[in-house]
Amino acid sequence: MRVKRLLRHPVTWGVLTLGAVALGVALYLFQPWRLFTTVEVNEALPAATASPGPVATRQDEPGEPAKATEPVREPKVLAKGTFISHEHETEGGARVLELPDGSRVLRIENLDTSDGPDLRVWLSDQPVKKGNAGWFNLDDGKHLELGDLKGNKGNANYAIPAGADLDSLKSVTIWCKRFSVSFGAAALT
Repeated sequence: MRVKRLLRHPVTWGVLTLGAVALGVALYLFQPWRLFTTVEVNEALPAATASPGPVATRQDEPGEPAKATEPVREPKVLAKGTFISHEHETEGGARVLELPDGSRVLRIENLDTSDGPDLRVWLSDQPVKKGNAGWFNLDDGKHLELGDLKGNKGNANYAIPAGADLDSLKSVTIWCKRFSVSFGAAALT
Protein backbone atom coordinates (compact mmCIF):
# COMPACT_ATOMS: atom_id res chain seq x y z
CA MET A 1 0.00 0.00 0.00
CA ARG A 2 2.82 2.41 0.87
CA VAL A 3 4.66 1.58 -2.36
CA LYS A 4 1.59 2.37 -4.45
CA ARG A 5 1.19 5.71 -2.71
CA LEU A 6 4.89 6.49 -3.21
CA LEU A 7 4.72 5.65 -6.93
CA ARG A 8 1.75 8.00 -7.37
CA HIS A 9 3.56 10.96 -5.83
CA PRO A 10 4.81 13.54 -8.43
CA VAL A 11 8.14 13.99 -6.61
CA THR A 12 8.87 10.29 -7.11
CA TRP A 13 8.30 10.62 -10.85
CA GLY A 14 10.49 13.71 -10.95
CA VAL A 15 13.33 11.93 -9.15
CA LEU A 16 13.03 8.87 -11.41
CA THR A 17 13.04 11.05 -14.54
CA LEU A 18 16.04 13.03 -13.34
CA GLY A 19 17.86 9.80 -12.49
CA ALA A 20 17.17 8.35 -15.97
CA VAL A 21 18.45 11.52 -17.67
CA ALA A 22 21.58 11.54 -15.47
CA LEU A 23 22.23 7.87 -16.28
CA GLY A 24 21.85 8.56 -20.02
CA VAL A 25 24.27 11.50 -19.87
CA ALA A 26 26.81 9.48 -17.86
CA LEU A 27 26.64 6.58 -20.32
CA TYR A 28 27.11 8.97 -23.25
CA LEU A 29 30.11 10.72 -21.70
CA PHE A 30 31.97 7.79 -20.17
CA GLN A 31 30.98 4.97 -22.56
CA PRO A 32 32.06 2.35 -19.99
CA TRP A 33 31.52 -0.54 -22.41
CA ARG A 34 34.54 0.70 -24.39
CA LEU A 35 36.80 -0.58 -21.61
CA PHE A 36 35.85 -4.05 -22.80
CA THR A 37 35.98 -3.50 -26.58
CA THR A 38 38.93 -3.89 -28.89
CA VAL A 39 39.43 -2.38 -32.32
CA GLU A 40 42.39 -4.02 -34.05
CA VAL A 41 43.95 -2.50 -37.15
CA ASN A 42 46.92 -3.82 -39.12
CA GLU A 43 47.84 -1.44 -41.90
CA ALA A 44 50.85 -2.28 -44.03
CA LEU A 45 53.98 -0.18 -43.90
CA PRO A 46 53.59 2.63 -46.45
CA ALA A 47 54.68 1.25 -49.80
CA ALA A 48 58.17 2.00 -50.97
CA THR A 49 58.32 3.25 -54.52
CA ALA A 50 60.83 3.03 -57.28
CA SER A 51 63.17 5.96 -57.31
CA PRO A 52 64.25 7.92 -60.34
CA GLY A 53 67.87 7.61 -61.25
CA PRO A 54 70.18 4.88 -62.46
CA VAL A 55 68.35 1.81 -63.66
CA ALA A 56 69.68 -1.64 -62.98
CA THR A 57 69.15 -4.39 -65.54
CA ARG A 58 68.52 -8.07 -65.21
CA GLN A 59 68.46 -10.91 -67.66
CA ASP A 60 66.02 -13.79 -67.07
CA GLU A 61 67.21 -16.19 -69.76
CA PRO A 62 70.48 -16.32 -71.68
CA GLY A 63 70.03 -14.76 -75.08
CA GLU A 64 67.04 -12.62 -74.02
CA PRO A 65 67.42 -8.85 -73.89
CA ALA A 66 68.03 -7.41 -70.44
CA LYS A 67 64.97 -6.03 -68.64
CA ALA A 68 65.17 -2.77 -66.73
CA THR A 69 64.41 -2.78 -63.03
CA GLU A 70 64.13 0.25 -60.84
CA PRO A 71 65.74 0.35 -57.41
CA VAL A 72 63.27 0.54 -54.55
CA ARG A 73 63.77 3.14 -51.84
CA GLU A 74 62.55 2.33 -48.36
CA PRO A 75 60.96 5.00 -46.14
CA LYS A 76 63.50 7.02 -44.15
CA VAL A 77 63.08 7.08 -40.34
CA LEU A 78 63.12 10.71 -39.15
CA ALA A 79 62.30 10.01 -35.49
CA LYS A 80 61.10 7.20 -33.26
CA GLY A 81 59.95 6.53 -29.73
CA THR A 82 58.34 4.06 -27.33
CA PHE A 83 54.99 4.68 -25.64
CA ILE A 84 54.72 5.04 -21.88
CA SER A 85 51.44 4.72 -20.00
CA HIS A 86 49.47 7.66 -18.68
CA GLU A 87 45.74 7.39 -17.91
CA HIS A 88 45.56 3.84 -19.35
CA GLU A 89 48.15 1.09 -19.77
CA THR A 90 49.73 1.76 -23.19
CA GLU A 91 52.49 -0.09 -25.06
CA GLY A 92 53.94 0.13 -28.54
CA GLY A 93 56.21 2.25 -30.68
CA ALA A 94 55.98 5.22 -33.02
CA ARG A 95 58.09 6.20 -36.01
CA VAL A 96 57.99 9.30 -38.18
CA LEU A 97 58.75 8.16 -41.73
CA GLU A 98 59.61 10.15 -44.84
CA LEU A 99 58.41 8.36 -47.95
CA PRO A 100 60.37 8.49 -51.22
CA ASP A 101 57.88 11.01 -52.62
CA GLY A 102 58.72 13.41 -49.75
CA SER A 103 55.47 12.91 -47.81
CA ARG A 104 55.66 12.02 -44.13
CA VAL A 105 53.64 9.64 -42.00
CA LEU A 106 53.46 8.73 -38.35
CA ARG A 107 53.48 4.95 -38.01
CA ILE A 108 52.24 3.51 -34.72
CA GLU A 109 53.33 -0.10 -34.31
CA ASN A 110 52.32 -2.87 -31.92
CA LEU A 111 49.98 -0.51 -30.09
CA ASP A 112 48.16 -2.00 -27.13
CA THR A 113 45.97 0.38 -25.11
CA SER A 114 42.39 0.66 -23.88
CA ASP A 115 39.60 1.71 -26.18
CA GLY A 116 37.89 4.90 -25.14
CA PRO A 117 35.62 7.73 -26.22
CA ASP A 118 36.91 10.29 -28.71
CA LEU A 119 40.53 9.08 -28.95
CA ARG A 120 42.83 11.08 -31.23
CA VAL A 121 46.44 10.91 -32.38
CA TRP A 122 48.37 14.11 -31.68
CA LEU A 123 51.87 15.36 -32.26
CA SER A 124 52.82 17.79 -29.48
CA ASP A 125 55.64 20.18 -28.66
CA GLN A 126 55.44 19.25 -24.96
CA PRO A 127 57.84 16.81 -23.31
CA VAL A 128 56.62 13.35 -22.33
CA LYS A 129 56.45 13.04 -18.56
CA LYS A 130 55.97 9.84 -16.60
CA GLY A 131 53.06 9.23 -14.26
CA ASN A 132 50.27 11.66 -13.42
CA ALA A 133 52.40 14.65 -14.45
CA GLY A 134 52.17 13.50 -18.07
CA TRP A 135 48.42 12.99 -18.19
CA PHE A 136 47.47 16.57 -18.90
CA ASN A 137 50.51 18.53 -20.16
CA LEU A 138 50.52 17.47 -23.81
CA ASP A 139 47.86 20.00 -24.78
CA ASP A 140 49.58 22.91 -22.98
CA GLY A 141 51.56 24.10 -25.98
CA LYS A 142 51.28 23.54 -29.70
CA HIS A 143 49.80 20.28 -30.96
CA LEU A 144 48.75 18.86 -34.30
CA GLU A 145 45.86 16.43 -34.55
CA LEU A 146 46.48 13.68 -37.12
CA GLY A 147 43.01 12.16 -36.80
CA ASP A 148 40.96 9.65 -34.86
CA LEU A 149 42.79 6.66 -33.41
CA LYS A 150 42.13 3.92 -35.97
CA GLY A 151 42.39 1.08 -33.48
CA ASN A 152 43.54 0.50 -29.94
CA LYS A 153 45.60 -2.53 -30.97
CA GLY A 154 47.89 -3.10 -33.93
CA ASN A 155 49.67 -1.01 -36.55
CA ALA A 156 48.41 2.15 -38.24
CA ASN A 157 49.66 5.00 -40.43
CA TYR A 158 48.71 8.67 -40.01
CA ALA A 159 49.53 11.24 -42.70
CA ILE A 160 51.47 14.27 -41.46
CA PRO A 161 50.58 17.51 -43.28
CA ALA A 162 53.34 18.89 -45.50
CA GLY A 163 53.63 22.13 -43.52
CA ALA A 164 54.01 20.47 -40.11
CA ASP A 165 57.12 21.63 -38.23
CA LEU A 166 58.60 18.34 -37.00
CA ASP A 167 61.51 20.19 -35.40
CA SER A 168 59.13 21.53 -32.74
CA LEU A 169 56.65 18.60 -32.50
CA LYS A 170 58.71 16.12 -30.50
CA SER A 171 56.12 13.78 -28.97
CA VAL A 172 53.09 11.73 -29.97
CA THR A 173 50.11 11.03 -27.73
CA ILE A 174 46.94 8.97 -27.79
CA TRP A 175 44.71 11.79 -26.58
CA CYS A 176 41.19 11.47 -25.18
CA LYS A 177 39.63 14.67 -26.42
CA ARG A 178 36.45 14.25 -24.36
CA PHE A 179 38.30 14.20 -21.03
CA SER A 180 41.48 16.09 -22.07
CA VAL A 181 43.84 13.37 -20.94
CA SER A 182 46.65 11.33 -22.48
CA PHE A 183 46.20 7.55 -22.55
CA GLY A 184 49.91 7.18 -23.39
CA ALA A 185 52.68 9.08 -25.14
CA ALA A 186 56.08 8.63 -26.79
CA ALA A 187 58.97 11.07 -27.06
CA LEU A 188 60.19 11.22 -30.67
CA THR A 189 63.98 11.34 -30.99
